Amino acid sequence: MWPGAVQELRAAGHDVVYVPELGRDPGDRAILSLAAKERRILVTLDNDFGELVVVHRQPHVGIIRIIEESVWMHASMCQRVLDRHAEALNAGAIVVIEPDDRIRLWLRDDA
Repeated sequence: MWPGAVQELRAAGHDVVYVPELGRDPGDRAILSLAAKERRILVTLDNDFGELVVVHRQPHVGIIRIIEESVWMHASMCQRVLDRHAEALNAGAIVVIEPDDRIRLWLRDDA
């Protein structure tokens, strides 16, 4: 995720953990595990987290996946999704933000 979006989300009052600030990248499984342990919604541009959750059934709280080239829009897109879908995300939903402002929402089937 773009560092500017991290700063914008923090300025809006969100408690954001930005993986590059933690040091060496621990890998997708460790990132997903840390997010689940700390009850954090994971925001990512990476499709691999969806595979870990859907195919490999890794535990998670919720995931926002951004498919958008414009980094300038990441924070506002995240904020909009959090405003609209916070309850579903905290229950384990996956929200995909696509170009042209389309949003797809998948709810956990084990909730």
